Amino acid sequence: MEGFVPVAKIGDLEPGDMKLVEAGDERIVLANLGGEYFAFSDTCTHMECSLSDGSIDGEIVECPCHGSQFSVKTGAVENGPAVEAIAVYPVRIQGRDILVGARPLA
Repeated sequence: MEGFVPVAKIGDLEPGDMKLVEAGDERIVLANLGGEYFAFSDTCTHMECSLSDGSIDGEIVECPCHGSQFSVKTGAVENGPAVEAIAVYPVRIQGRDILVGARPLA
């Protein structure tokens, strides 16, 4: 799978957990939402804080610095002060490996 990097194994994250991983040169957060995996940028678009240090509730990740909230599925801002969406990345499962695309979805 060209352009995809193995970052974790099935079972590494419990539902509702998230984990900082790297794909290529990108710091990406991998989240398990009820057995479905999503990947998004670790950097908040408001003040560049690390989202992996924040909290996740359902499909919403909250930045620990100023409380901006983003959809982990789409990257859309759900609550400011951020106004710019975060990047989301494609995720694939191959056997027991979880792979993340090194480039964000358009």
